[in-house]
Amino acid sequence: MRRSLPPVASKVSDTLIARGHHGVILTQANPTHTAAEAAEALGVAVGAITKSLVFLLDDDPVLLLVSGAHQVNLDSTGRRLDGTLTRAPAAMVRQVTGQPVGGVAPLGHPTNLPTFIDNALSQHQELWAAGGHPNTIFRTTFGELVRITAGLAIDVD
Repeated sequence: MRRSLPPVASKVSDTLIARGHHGVILTQANPTHTAAEAAEALGVAVGAITKSLVFLLDDDPVLLLVSGAHQVNLDSTGRRLDGTLTRAPAAMVRQVTGQPVGGVAPLGHPTNLPTFIDNALSQHQELWAAGGHPNTIFRTTFGELVRITAGLAIDVD
């Protein structure tokens, strides 16, 4: 029963289940605003936090799933992706994901965004990602994240 989940998190849960994940999304008492805060609340390394960040690759929105220990270098990551990478405006993030900034999940969006996954996440046995709302999270692994998002693993620096 999901009465306590916000509707957007329920959609993420349904998408997780449809893609072979257990679909369990946890609700935290308070939203966390940074990867460091999320890691502290969960008692895990900051690198095990998966940040879901929307960028524009040239003019097209893309999703980068990045280790909480990394910042995206727009120039080098853009070159790696064969284009110019810029941060998407908050309104566009909301439009293309259907989820609020600060709670964007790696999936469950109105359309499938091209997704690139930070190879650094593979260093952690267990990963945590937002569940579509600022105070929701779910547990996964690197291999499962690649599978459920149909993402391409890349080096992000």
